This record gives sequence, C-alpha cells and structure tokens, in this order.
Amino acid sequence: MAEEMIFFATAPAGIETVLATELGALGVIDPKPARGGIRFQATQELAYRACLWSRTASRVLLPLAEFAVASADDLYQGVQALPWEEHMAPDGTLSIEFTGTCPGINHSHFGAQRAKDAIVDRFRARCGRRPGVERQRPDLRIHLLVHDARASVSLDLSGDSLHRRGYRQATVAAPLKETLAAALLLKAGWPALAEMGGPLLDPMCGSGTLAIEAAWIAGDQAPGLPRTHWGFTGWLGHIPALWNRLLAEATERREAGFRRIPPIFASDLDPKAVRATSINAHQAGIAKHIRIEQRDWATVEPLPGASGLVMVNPPYGERLGEQGDWIPLYTQLGDRLKAGFAGWRAAVFTGNPELGKRMGLRAEKTHVFFNGPLECRLLQFRVEPDFFVDRAAADHRARDLMLERAKAAGAEGFINRLRKNLRHLSRWAEREGVSCYRLYDADLPDYAVAVDRYEQWLHVQEYAPPASIDPNRARARLDQALAVLPALLDIPPEQVFLKIRQRQKGAKQYQKQAEYGHFHEVREGTARFLVNFTDYLDTGLFLDHRLTRRLLGELAAGRRFLNLFAYTATATVYAALGGATRTTTVDLSTTYLDWAKRNLELNGISGPNHQLIPADCLQWATQTRDRYDLIFLDPPTFSNSKRMEKTFDIQRDHIELLRQVLCLLAPDGILVFSTNYRKFRLEREALADLRFDDWSRRTLPPDFAGNPKIHQCWRISRP
Repeated sequence: MAEEMIFFATAPAGIETVLATELGALGVIDPKPARGGIRFQATQELAYRACLWSRTASRVLLPLAEFAVASADDLYQGVQALPWEEHMAPDGTLSIEFTGTCPGINHSHFGAQRAKDAIVDRFRARCGRRPGVERQRPDLRIHLLVHDARASVSLDLSGDSLHRRGYRQATVAAPLKETLAAALLLKAGWPALAEMGGPLLDPMCGSGTLAIEAAWIAGDQAPGLPRTHWGFTGWLGHIPALWNRLLAEATERREAGFRRIPPIFASDLDPKAVRATSINAHQAGIAKHIRIEQRDWATVEPLPGASGLVMVNPPYGERLGEQGDWIPLYTQLGDRLKAGFAGWRAAVFTGNPELGKRMGLRAEKTHVFFNGPLECRLLQFRVEPDFFVDRAAADHRARDLMLERAKAAGAEGFINRLRKNLRHLSRWAEREGVSCYRLYDADLPDYAVAVDRYEQWLHVQEYAPPASIDPNRARARLDQALAVLPALLDIPPEQVFLKIRQRQKGAKQYQKQAEYGHFHEVREGTARFLVNFTDYLDTGLFLDHRLTRRLLGELAAGRRFLNLFAYTATATVYAALGGATRTTTVDLSTTYLDWAKRNLELNGISGPNHQLIPADCLQWATQTRDRYDLIFLDPPTFSNSKRMEKTFDIQRDHIELLRQVLCLLAPDGILVFSTNYRKFRLEREALADLRFDDWSRRTLPPDFAGNPKIHQCWRISRP
C-alpha cells in the first residue's frame, strides 16, 4: 500500500466547499476545510492528480513542519533544522514565498531572506555547496506562513498558481480567474447538464473564460495538462514514471471527451471581447467546439435541442452611484430569459444581489464567492413560471418589511419625522412647482443627516458626529436612515447617494470625492440644470439659493449681469432667462466653467453676449473696465488655491472685496451679496456710504426654514 502524506490545497474564500467536493471525486477520503483551503491525506499519486485535475485549487502544498516562532532567530533555527538535502540538490535553485509577521520580522522580504539564509547555511555546512535563488522557475518553491506565533513550512508542488492554465493570451477589463469560473460552473451544475448534451450560452463572454472552462469540463480536459512546468519536477521526491502515466491517462481522456462536448455559444457586443475569446479558445484547443459571435445579448436565441444553461457575469457597478446604470440591463435580462428560455437554467454572477432582484425571477439557490476582495453572489434560476416574480408586488413587500425592521431597531421616530416633513413639503413643492428640495436636516440628533430630494434621486449628507458620540451607534443610525429613505419615498436604493460632510480645510475643500462623470438633469421652474451626486461634495445646485436665483431673474430684464465666483452658473441661467442683455460669468475653476457652459447650453443660452471667463475673481475685478447693472457675488468662505495671488477669507477680506466689486457697478446698479458662512458679521460702518437691504429672510426657502442661518444675503446699492 502506497504511503500517505498530508497535503494542503489552497483556495480563495467561497471556493472551499467546491474544492472539497472536487478532491473527493478524485479519490481523497475526508477532505477537511481549513483556513485558506482544504487539508487532505493522500498518496503521492493522489496529490499529483490534484495538481493535474483540480479546476478550483490555487496551489497544492506539501507541509513539511510547523513550529513555534517568537523571533527572527526562532524562524532561522526552525527552518535550518529541516532536512532540506532530502528535497533538493545542493546546487539546485529555490524560491521562498513568506507571509505573516512575528517579533523581529515585519516585512515579508526580510522573513524570506532569513529563511533562505537558514537553508543555504545548512547546505554549506553539510555539503560545502549551496543552492541559488531563482524567482521564476526554481527547483523548489517553498511556502512559509507565520500566524499566531506558529510557522508552517511547505513545498509548493504546483510551482505557479493553478489558475494559470496557459490559454489566456488576450484579455478584457476585470476578467474572471479561471479557477473562479470553473467553481461557478461546477456549482451551477454544468457537468451534469453537459453529460446529458445540454448546451451552454454566455451572452456577455468578455475574454471567454466561462465558455472555455465549460468546454474543458464537458470535454474531460485536465486543466493542468497544457502546463509545461510544475513545482515538483525539481523536487528529489518526484516520481517521473508515475507523473508520466497520469499525463498519458489525461491525454487519452481528453481525446475521448472532446467528442462529447455539447454546443457552447459565446457572444458579446464588444468586438474586442469577441476577438479575445477567439484567441483564447484557439490557444485552449477548443475553438471548433465554441461558436463565437459579436451580438447584442438581447438578441441571443436558445440553441436547438435540449434545454441548457445560460451562464452570465454581467456588469454590476462596484462604485457608489453606478448600480442604477445597470438596472435596465438586469430587468431586460430577466425579461429575455422568461420570454425565450423556458425550461432552461440560468446562473448569474454579480457583486450586487439587489440588481439580481430586478430580473423578476426568484433565485432557487444563492452562493457566496469572492471575486478578489469583492463579495459576490452566484444566483441560480429555473426559468419556469413558478419562479417568475411580480416586480412591483415584490418591491412593495420588501419596502414594508424594511420599514417594520427599521421600526423594531428604534427608527420609528425618524420614520415619523420623515413622513411629517414629506406631507408638509410635498404639498408646498407641488403647489410651487419645486422638484428639488431639502426634505430633512438633522431634525433628530440621533439621525444627523441632511436629505435633499432631486426629483427621483436622493442626496444624503451625513454630518460628521462629534467625538462624544459612539461611532458604532452613529454608523447604525446611518444604516437605518439609508434603509428607511428608499423604502419610505419609493426610490430604488441605487438612486440614493451618500456623502460625509465635515469641515473642509485648505485644498481639501476643492478635491474631488470621486471621478465617475455621471450627470443628471433636473428642473427648477423653467430652468434646467445638470447635477452630479458622486464626484464632488456639493451637487452643483445649491438648493438654499433657490429664491435668490428667482429674484436675480426678476431683476435681470434689460440689465448687464455679472456672476462672480460663479460655480456652475445657475444664477447666470436665471438672469439670462429673465431677459439680461448680457451675462458675464467668472470662476477660477475650468471644471466648473465647463459645467457652467453645459448648464447654459441646456437652457438654449449661447453666443457672444454670454461670456465665460476663467480667472481669479479678485484679480479680474481690478483689471476689467466693464460696468454692470446687476452683480451677484457669492464668494467662498475661505480659499487658498495655488492659482490665486493670495489667500481669501470672507470675514477678513469682505470690505476690500465689496469695494472692488462696487467699482464695476453702474451708477444705478444693484449688487446682491450672499454668504453661507454662519459666523459672518457684515461691517456696515466701513461701508456707510452704501444702502443695504437685508434679504436673508426674503431668500430663505420654506424647506430651509428650520435652519435660518444657512445663508445671509443683502441687496446693496448706492443711495
């Protein structure tokens, strides 16, 4: 009877159960899940079979020893004590992969160096010769893991990660690893379907990984057969005759299996993906077994014959705000399956299970897998009427359940306040034709968020809690708010956008939050604006300035209008629509001026009478000789932009600023000055020659009535 040893097959989180089943099918008795993979007892032949045939293992390791380690010296002595001359020749080559830390070793490179020194010193002392280091294809690849003050030393029989099958010559963005693709197919029941002759369709094939792995599974292709290098070939314990026999057996099985591959169809709308799939299929030796086409997934038809499996890895939007872009795709995918693939099975791999619910199909099974660090779901469906779901009814039930759970968790007060605000403000908004307004502004101390409704989107800003508030409690309240809002307002969760609002200092106030470039069009009266919920702290439309903009529009008829520190030029749009004869819009940011240009064009405003000037407003005001009948001045509280000649502080510099801007005002002109700095104090004694009308209350919209310090505003003119 052949001697049995302990081996360890590594695998990413989520794949362990699939790997254990796979090893059992190879003949392993009682494979045991462990941290990072599966531990199993087997003969050397079974270990070779695992290397050659496992579709889901990342590596197959042969553990040599485990010992306590409390210092770098302990590591050195423990490694040196092992009989390395039994595993490699003195003039061979080695490579060490070190993971973990211990006292005295805080860097993997240093840990690997100490282990290498231990092995080299042992060979030098015993043989007078020493092995060299080879990182690419060493004779012996050694894995060393330090965890919880224990060191585990293993030989890597694989030599390189087993997901590297050798066929991926072309790729597209974010391809699936071959081992993950195989695990998904195994979990979806593809081997049994393939054995019955059922076809497989992948209508979003990317670089073809799912289709190629499916063909290899159906064709009994050992995934390790094309590999030319293994970690055990330079190991002194290697048995070449045994390995060659297994290779010959795998070759015979492939020749017989390829005659049984059922129809497999891979398509993609992207010609680059189609080309990559074709190249990889040829390299994998199964090009004639896969039909590859450039086609819109919505036009894919079932292959003739028996029902089969639709296997698809659609996009799902990993970043905030992207999920909503893919709702139509998932909805249409579900509709296409129900309309054309009755009796088939479907498996959808997604990082956003909420999108999977938009398909209108009830998942029969759901399994968790990790695509890199991202937790994903494999949703399995039977395309049969019993599993069809009424989306509207399901959404309604889900909303009711969410609200009941939130109430049970202590959010009833928040829900009641939202309902009260919604009743009051929705009637006012409908009466006034307002579609973008503040719905809630930290009304309850435990729920310190501001909620702004922009038509069918919600923009939620969490005020950073003080240090005295338990961060776990604050996080729980925020999670409750984010769960309650879409349920109560009947808005999809993916159309709710969250930002953390806190005091911005220095250059941080100008930095982007993200860079997705997603803009949405909203209406305010007769004006139309583009807003962005993801890229910046603010959306591009200050809702508390709604009445200020309206007053500027009413004053602008027949006047020359100047907008300083213009941001996205929403005030300019109102002035132009109100009949201004000429508008000038000045801002230092070219990004905001481009946004301003798009806002103007959206409202049909263009031509030489509407200037956009990228400049430091303070410097520009001292240089221009133009005069204006109506000026809107809404400067930042503080700015230290590198493109400005000096820093700007609204409290310190407002007298000088107002004097400069008043030089641009026509004799009977009007200056509207606004600031959101809550501690601002206007020094009127230094401006005694001017007339001030306090418009702060006049420009405070009803949705900000509970926050009267949101801004201050004055109408300034010469007596």
